[in-house]
Amino acid sequence: MAGHRIAHATLKGPSVVKEIVIATVLGLAAGSLWKMHHWNEQRKVRSFYDLLEKGEISLVAEE
Repeated sequence: MAGHRIAHATLKGPSVVKEIVIATVLGLAAGSLWKMHHWNEQRKVRSFYDLLEKGEISLVAEE
């Protein structure tokens, strides 16, 4: 049995370049989602004020 060898995975330290690339990709993805959300909200507000300016909708304040 002394002649049999078992291949074990060798543990390496973290790859700095790989971590930087992964963090950059995740950051860009999250930033893109946030920017798309911001653009959608901005479009809703702009269309609301356009309709308000045209007189198609109006605001009534509660007393």
